[in-house]
Amino acid sequence: MKNFLSMLLLLGGFAYGQSDIPTDYFANPLDINLVLAGNFGEMRANHFHSGIDIKTEQREGLPIYAPADGYVSRINVQPYGYGKALYILHPNGYTTVYGHLRSFAGDIEKYVKDTQYAKETFEVELFPEKILLPVKKGDLIAYSGNTGGSGGPHLHFEIRDSSQRPMNPLLFGIEIPDSKTPIVSAIFAYPVGEDAHVNQGQNRTKLRLIKQKDGNYKTEDIKAFGKIGFGITTYDQQDGASNKNGTYRIETRFNGTEKFEVLFNKFSFSETRYLNRYTDYNYYETNKSMVQKLFRETNNPLSIITKEEDNGYVNVQDSLQSIYAIEVNDFKGNRMYISVPIEGAKLDILEPKKVEKTEDFIYADHATSITKGKFSIYIPANSLYEDTYLDIKDEGDILKFHEDLIPIHSNISITADISSYDEADRDKLYIGRLNYRGLPYYTSTTRSGDKLTAKTRTFGSYTVAADTNPPTIKSVNFSEGKWISNQNFLKVKITDDLSGISSYRATINGKFILMEYDYKKDVLSYNFNDNVNLETENNLKVIVIDNVGNSATFEAKFFRKQP
Repeated sequence: MKNFLSMLLLLGGFAYGQSDIPTDYFANPLDINLVLAGNFGEMRANHFHSGIDIKTEQREGLPIYAPADGYVSRINVQPYGYGKALYILHPNGYTTVYGHLRSFAGDIEKYVKDTQYAKETFEVELFPEKILLPVKKGDLIAYSGNTGGSGGPHLHFEIRDSSQRPMNPLLFGIEIPDSKTPIVSAIFAYPVGEDAHVNQGQNRTKLRLIKQKDGNYKTEDIKAFGKIGFGITTYDQQDGASNKNGTYRIETRFNGTEKFEVLFNKFSFSETRYLNRYTDYNYYETNKSMVQKLFRETNNPLSIITKEEDNGYVNVQDSLQSIYAIEVNDFKGNRMYISVPIEGAKLDILEPKKVEKTEDFIYADHATSITKGKFSIYIPANSLYEDTYLDIKDEGDILKFHEDLIPIHSNISITADISSYDEADRDKLYIGRLNYRGLPYYTSTTRSGDKLTAKTRTFGSYTVAADTNPPTIKSVNFSEGKWISNQNFLKVKITDDLSGISSYRATINGKFILMEYDYKKDVLSYNFNDNVNLETENNLKVIVIDNVGNSATFEAKFFRKQP
């Protein structure tokens, strides 16, 4: 009976909010069997994944087709993020998005290239008029690739509603075979309040999982009292892939009463960074494993939390036996069930909550200014999710700004006084966050007089660093004075070991050429099919500028047969 009731609840949850979604409107964008490398809503660093990542058979260049009629409403080309991305607005108000493309197709590619050459820049963001680039269902629109922040060839595919909120593409009838049950690897308990405890401790407690004969789990019995929240580490896998993707729905119950539901149907980009409040940020930074907290803390407005009683917390009373239950579901209805037996017992607390007090206590809803040596810190109101102690020290040129164990929601400013540096050197200074080897990683920095200011959303150690070295530029597939008639591309490698690359410009025989920047390989590439000012003897010139203004110039002569 319990399983039957659970299935009814499961199906009811799946139907939530789906009645008006067209399930036969969009066709598959790729003409291959769809296998996912990532699914909708899964948790990434600082954000929820806003689409599905479709594997492209470890290849680039697969044709991508318009899944429905519409027109190209936006095109974005950049080295990072989605790389080359295409947006199609459809008559029903939905927008489909295609990211990490190798190239666009037909008139779309020509429009982009013409604009890039007209503006003499690789990076463009375009909003074509409605009549300029119409598409019909089944039209070839692009080719799959690995551009931007992609970790391997795939197509990032999104469907957004009329308010540009990403929705789960599987709601629209896109079929992904999935016969696998979600996997649960850890359950945690979080005592809340002065007298709450789990097994006589007040800190996060990992519970031992015990697999049952039916494949589900129960945890070890726990003795607890007071207000308790629970967390889970879980993932799902679809058929044909071993990727650890996100789950679709999690529901909790306490003694049969529904307490909490999270459902990955839709969210807005304005709320996605609240992932850092929904997950256990400290545990992730320490163990590189995501824990979803199955309760809503203050300053967590996430709309993926669709049902809750008492914000998902349970109240364990002395001398009472209770059962806390979790159901984890994937989109296809495969389910994992976990039960947590609880014995209510108000006991002496042997392990009190760990609170490391410092001289700097921050109220989350107040703006705070702090000065440490040559550094000034400004923390706007609501940059942090809760009141907390911060450990802040200055050691000459280094600001030890707590540890990266607490999430920062909105930018905090760090300002450094550089009046002690020679005036001639100040333009080459920047604020950098020290990595694990103690080397500064450039943080976007501005200068006003004798002050440097950087904005950050990551705790850690920061320093005033100097970069007086220009970038380096080296040829990749050609040599000075050589013939390269058989090459399709002209490639150079650009690197900067300190502040990083800011901009670049390339010409052949004095005319601008479009060199695409692949930051993952540090390579600029020019496609000879662009047919820019091709001559038998050609003079290449590449200028690269780093983030503090150091520049380097590379010049080379090459020869190429004319068609």
